Amino acid sequence: MDLELTGKVAIVTGSARGLGEATARRLAAEGAHVVVTDIDGEAAALTAKDIVAQGHSAHSIRGDITKSTDVDALVVETVDRFGGIHILVNNAGFPRDGVLTKMSESDWDDVVDVILKGVYFTCKSVLPYLIEQRWGRIVNISSRAQFGNPGQANYASAKAGLLGLTRALALEEGRFGITVNAVAPGFVATEAVRSLGHFEKIKDKAIESTPLRRVGTPEDIADAVAFLASERASFVSGETLHVTGGRFG
Repeated sequence: MDLELTGKVAIVTGSARGLGEATARRLAAEGAHVVVTDIDGEAAALTAKDIVAQGHSAHSIRGDITKSTDVDALVVETVDRFGGIHILVNNAGFPRDGVLTKMSESDWDDVVDVILKGVYFTCKSVLPYLIEQRWGRIVNISSRAQFGNPGQANYASAKAGLLGLTRALALEEGRFGITVNAVAPGFVATEAVRSLGHFEKIKDKAIESTPLRRVGTPEDIADAVAFLASERASFVSGETLHVTGGRFG
């Protein structure tokens, strides 16, 4: 299936590794010019270099999406480099777990700022370009944690909030030919997750509660994002695509 992404310009936040990296690679393989951006500039540069070595188009930009000046500079450099912007994938985010009674204010703020405030900054900076060209795709990476996870009040709140933002923007921007959707991954065996000391235990537990009886891969998420970013999803907006193997609770 031709996703008609050749020549499109995509920014993927938090794409030095993990789900973001897989998404950047998938979009690049479909012919998009991909900007790999991450707070870890060295890792982002390595990912972009490898994508280029595979014969695709990529460029890395270091940036902190919780800083509006960084985001604005990211968008300007993207447009200068590739001549425009068409797709924004808001992937950056991380958990910092703990029960609420022991959660510090910084643990709350850091998680919520990246997942929600960062998306506010990126969308606000990118949207004028999408509105002007009357075409655009925004895909926000939420999580199954939106339903609530013990020890993840900060992360679950931010990921649930991201779905409200997704629906609000879909309503605001639809008249400009812009779709806004979310992907909610389930348990995904990223490199970071595999490195956890209790990985096998949590993996087995996840498999037991997943109807498809396996854990997800970064590529599973990347495929979903690529679809929502494509012409094939031109009449899909304000939706959340759960990529969980059938697991919701």
